[in-house]
Amino acid sequence: MKRRNFIKSLNIGSAALMLTPAVNTPHIIASFQKQSTTREFHADLIIAGGGMGGCAAALSALRHGLRVVMTEETDWIGGQLTQQGLSCPDEHQWIESFGATQLYRDLRNAIREYYRQHYPLTESVKTNQYLNPGSGAVSRLCHEPRVALAILSNMFAPYLSAGKLTLLLEHKIISAYTYGDQVKGLKARAVQTGNEITLFAPYFIDATELGDLLPLTKTEYITGAESKNDTRELHAADIAAPYNNQAYTYCFAADYQPGENHVIDKPRDYDYWRDLIPGLQPAWPGKLLSLSYSNPPTLQPRELGFDPTGKPTGNMLNLWNYRRIINKNNFKPGFYTGDISIINWPQNDYFINNIIDVDEENFNTYIEQGKQLSLSLFYWLQTTAPRPDGGLGWPGLRLRGDVMGTKDGLAKYPYIRESRRIKAVFTILEEHVGKENRLLVAGKKESVKAARFTDSIGIGYYHIDLHPSTGGNNYIDFGSLPFQIPLGALLPQRIQNLIPANKNIGTTHITNGCYRLHPVEWSIGEAAGLLITYSLEKKISPQIIREKKIVLEDFQQFIRLQGIATDWPEEIYRK
Repeated sequence: MKRRNFIKSLNIGSAALMLTPAVNTPHIIASFQKQSTTREFHADLIIAGGGMGGCAAALSALRHGLRVVMTEETDWIGGQLTQQGLSCPDEHQWIESFGATQLYRDLRNAIREYYRQHYPLTESVKTNQYLNPGSGAVSRLCHEPRVALAILSNMFAPYLSAGKLTLLLEHKIISAYTYGDQVKGLKARAVQTGNEITLFAPYFIDATELGDLLPLTKTEYITGAESKNDTRELHAADIAAPYNNQAYTYCFAADYQPGENHVIDKPRDYDYWRDLIPGLQPAWPGKLLSLSYSNPPTLQPRELGFDPTGKPTGNMLNLWNYRRIINKNNFKPGFYTGDISIINWPQNDYFINNIIDVDEENFNTYIEQGKQLSLSLFYWLQTTAPRPDGGLGWPGLRLRGDVMGTKDGLAKYPYIRESRRIKAVFTILEEHVGKENRLLVAGKKESVKAARFTDSIGIGYYHIDLHPSTGGNNYIDFGSLPFQIPLGALLPQRIQNLIPANKNIGTTHITNGCYRLHPVEWSIGEAAGLLITYSLEKKISPQIIREKKIVLEDFQQFIRLQGIATDWPEEIYRK
């Protein structure tokens, strides 16, 4: 696709919603430029946020010739998979065969191949089609964050070399300029230097972890929990609570060195976290820093095991093995002296304060408290956690900041489960994807499928999994059904040229619980990038694509040719 001066030609707010000469656009841009003497970048697409959704959106657009600028707050791209430390992707049981885009499968395959080419694997592990470096219990592909970073960097390398992609690491969007129902420009600030730049394009994608562009662009959005009166959802709250968002977690990596002492200094807030009994409803079974928690589906007390030597812990889940990313037994003897595991457990979920739509001072305070919680959990494991032999603590546990790319040993960015969400053209409700709610709607007792969306642009699956929340809820965890991703959930009700590509789509507090996982976020981002690609090529807005049946069907055929399934195969419903 040839380079065009899209800035001068865009007018999504026109009656036909087509790309036609814009009125007052040069004046608008000039006004925005006068606010500071910053550098400027012009592109076909600006993406804020280099997480999984942002990377997928960028790659899908770049592969079709668009010029892209992508900003990222940290110095790593990859979001959940890298800078948030959650390199054990939460995926469904069919992931090796279907239920993800071809590009996502390419990413997973490349991660496995990286280990085969560069690591001293045992022969049996190396030849295993479904290589799992960590043998972690939570995922079929538990690996190091840096390996995912290397693969994503390789995928972007040719576009960086050709000048098609401008990647602005350690840059945060601080303001936006809008005109009518359009976003005209964004301003970004370099985290390290404070230097500012302005970004112009006909389309913008919000792939930030907290939906940061929504308030900046005056895009209407919602936060927290809706009420039953709002959504008619079976598991919705009786009273709406905008401040009630899921916990975030500061993940960290650790290994175990038997016979050594790597005990860290006692964290500043350790006494507080050691003694905390969470005030959640239904009640949490005792202290937060312990080897017990509320079993998510039942909320009954459940005992857990912990043994960093990897030995079984009876009938209890060994938390060390749960998100283990390196199993030393998968590699040639002596290469690793101990396993490496990611600590993302109920015990370091930070649910004390909400971090969405709070002022900067409180945000920073709550982020620091979350770090203190994770460091306190680690110190507790080193000094106080009960051992199978009756002793206390595992002093050989060692923080692996090198695995996370940080000095403090924690991830570069908190693992975010819930974001601001657009007020969308179409909102996904529990009645569309929740198994129990679907049965009630259908008036049947036999099995049912998720609602079918004629504007599907992808598929996904995960149970509805809401972690303890800042409103005092314990787990909300129940079954869902293999679902589709409707285009209407990516379209704001008013703003015409801003598309969400993370956890900020049109879900509710409840349905966010199954749309927030790794492969679904990637699918959302990839579809968003292709949506803008198609809009620019056809000179038609995303809104019209959804509204015009013949155009929608053509767009769906276009994305299917890119390896995106829009419906689940019938075989998953067969017993």
